[in-house]
Amino acid sequence: MLNYLSKFILLLLFSTFLLSCTGSSDTKTIRLAHSLNTSHPVHLGIMRMAELTEEYSEGKLEIKVFPNQQLGTEREALELLQIGSIGMTKVSTAAIENFVPEFRVYSLPYLFRDDEHVRTVLQGEIGKELLLAGEEYWLRGLTYYDAGKRSFYTKDKPILTPDDLDGLKIRVMESQMSMSMVRSLSGSPTPISFGELYTALQQGVVDGAENNPPSYFSSRHYEVAKYYSLDEHLMIPDLLLISTLQWQKLTPQEQQWIQSAADSSARYQFQVWAESEKESLAEVEASGVEVFYPDKEPFMEMTAPIYDQFKTSEPDFYQLIQRIREAGNE
Repeated sequence: MLNYLSKFILLLLFSTFLLSCTGSSDTKTIRLAHSLNTSHPVHLGIMRMAELTEEYSEGKLEIKVFPNQQLGTEREALELLQIGSIGMTKVSTAAIENFVPEFRVYSLPYLFRDDEHVRTVLQGEIGKELLLAGEEYWLRGLTYYDAGKRSFYTKDKPILTPDDLDGLKIRVMESQMSMSMVRSLSGSPTPISFGELYTALQQGVVDGAENNPPSYFSSRHYEVAKYYSLDEHLMIPDLLLISTLQWQKLTPQEQQWIQSAADSSARYQFQVWAESEKESLAEVEASGVEVFYPDKEPFMEMTAPIYDQFKTSEPDFYQLIQRIREAGNE
């Protein structure tokens, strides 16, 4: 606990120092921290947003991006955002569910039918409602970025049926829903920071993990876990956030510039993601990774009970699930 607090205090002091360092007096600078490397398609979307913000504002607003966990993990970035020590961040919606419970819905296995269903929800009424669900926690959503479909990759054997997960230690995000999913498939969920995962795989701390093709490739996890089983159990979007404290300091014109830049960057990023997904799979296969396409039905059957628990325990949450399932069927 002491180490965590010490690290948090150092991050707070460092980010506060950064906030005091501005460029010209005519430019307002907002710091954005995230955990991905600079080749990742989500980082490219973020950079597009930063470029458009500067363009729309004619240099009056600058978004300075700190990738690669320079200012901490996703959870630490969220905490810094809440107290206003950084202005913006990008996290997986799985990371924010511990702060804003409504976002748990995106971590439900096999919630979405296909890519079109995802877009219908994220770009429609439901998606917009959830973007603002965290305002009371000082976390305001601006837009979603495509984070594709998450599948299992492992060191010693492929995952072809749920039985293959029995007893395996699988790295998951710090998400209760993700942990429930792995448990329902008889695996042992092990939350580990994404930045520490390569070493954890290499040293045998975990037997495998789950993620989308671009993250699997750009993180070089394929070097130590060469079995990739595309069961596509989750389609969890990434979320671009701004601190409500930061948002309230902006003029209506500045808010419009940032929101417009975020919306435009999301359209750009969805295109970049589709290209990156194909390229990433081709690259890992060329490196010797074995890619498998297991039957999804057994995985869907074993994870179905996760939904049933909410019928009586959390009826409002279950109603949100049903709204998402029915979206696009009108």
